[in-house]
Amino acid sequence: MTFTRHLLIALLTISLLAPATISQKATTSANKSVVMTALQEELQRAQKLLKQKGDPPPYLISYQVTDLQQYAITAQYGALQNNDSGRVRWLDVDVRVGDYQLDNTHRTSGGGGGGYYGGGGAIPISSEDDLDAIKSSIWMVTDQKYKSAQERLIQIKANQAVKVEEEDKSADMSRETPQVAVTATSSLGKVDQSGWEKKLKTWSALFNKYPEILSSNVTFNADATTKYLVNSEGTAIQHGGARARLAIYARTKADDGMELYRYETFDAFTPDKLPGHEVVVAAIEKMAKDLLDLRKAPVIEPFTGPAILSGRASGVFFHEIFGHRIEGHRQKEEDSGQTFTKQVNKSILPDFISVYDDPTLKQLTSIDLNGYYQFDDEGVKAQRVPIVENVILKNFLMSRSPIKGFPMSNGHGRKQPGMRAVGRQGNLVVQVSKTVSEAKLRELLIAECKKQDKPFGLIFQDISGGFTTTGRSAPQAFQVTPVMVYRVYADGRPDELHCVPWCSSSVVIDYLNVNRSR
Repeated sequence: MTFTRHLLIALLTISLLAPATISQKATTSANKSVVMTALQEELQRAQKLLKQKGDPPPYLISYQVTDLQQYAITAQYGALQNNDSGRVRWLDVDVRVGDYQLDNTHRTSGGGGGGYYGGGGAIPISSEDDLDAIKSSIWMVTDQKYKSAQERLIQIKANQAVKVEEEDKSADMSRETPQVAVTATSSLGKVDQSGWEKKLKTWSALFNKYPEILSSNVTFNADATTKYLVNSEGTAIQHGGARARLAIYARTKADDGMELYRYETFDAFTPDKLPGHEVVVAAIEKMAKDLLDLRKAPVIEPFTGPAILSGRASGVFFHEIFGHRIEGHRQKEEDSGQTFTKQVNKSILPDFISVYDDPTLKQLTSIDLNGYYQFDDEGVKAQRVPIVENVILKNFLMSRSPIKGFPMSNGHGRKQPGMRAVGRQGNLVVQVSKTVSEAKLRELLIAECKKQDKPFGLIFQDISGGFTTTGRSAPQAFQVTPVMVYRVYADGRPDELHCVPWCSSSVVIDYLNVNRSR
């Protein structure tokens, strides 16, 4: 589906669901935990032993522990369905042999080997503050990772001797300034269990008056994450964050058996900042009305023509088709489409759009941003990065894996436990210098329909999500699963809601035509 050039995207933020910090105290040794002590002591021992006996010795050792506490309550039909809490600690060990220019993580031709997404996996360690138990786990994994790194480096050097010379000869690891910051560990504190149970029962019971809704639930989640990172360069970081979420789900079926559903979420740093009773009730009533309307709505037919993505739909669209393509590691991968690799200092967007990514933003218009963090997962301080300024592409989102023309990290190295850090979005913000009212935007849509001789255009009011492919082996397209889609008729007829069979079809948007049409 080709987007009209008149699509104007209002200021929006796109965030990874990364924990956001609840509170931070000034750096003090009094905040240092048993986990941090274990990591630092074991790092000193590993450095000493492997320097003496390693052949070759590692040039970098990094230890990271992710301590996650979670709490979840779910209610359905006015009754409690689930109430669960738990805690887990994940240990990641990165041992690198070779040097900053070439090490055991180097991605070989054909995509084999250590690559960006490999990390060797994380292991669960004791959730108790048992110094000896934690140190024992660290040493066991360090020994395994070091032996694997030795073997891997031999394979890489052999591969380089017989393969075609690489186009991007950037180093495998950037040199960064060590960071030291020890703040208080994060905790969920005391969750008002009975209070949240009562709220969820009340809210979930509201769906009972709609017999057409076949299943529904309301869920409260809270998690607190403390991350610990030490490396042989001198970095020692202990920092924490927390997040709360309220999620509402409802599902129905049309008379022909088509599955229809709605999903709504609210996020905040703390449970007390989640919406109050009236806001939640209004959201549930709207979801129910939407589902009842969708049951009566006709199924949308295949269509190519002008459309507008509004609200959440536009955010997901921009996150997928643009955000992932300006992540640094994708410019270096030989099997990536490398959409913008050779577009630096060139015009890539309409002249009224600028883009930056700023993980140091904690809030925007009083909304808590999940993309907020102080340090990335490689120990580099978070930074505001201008991506597109006045039409021109300026930067990529960089981890410590350099690419041609960008030798340093800019604080965007992100990862899940067990994976290797790569450049990832934090708070991706789109700024526009030219806006029009919603009414005017509809006029422009109708005008474009007439210009293309189309009887109608589409407005995507809500979607359930989307994904994009960035590899060379597949079309560079964006796929989205629409939920609320309206036909806007060029002859002035009232807008008409249509439903889309989400389980069997989707909408593909040719984003390249969006860029060309400017």
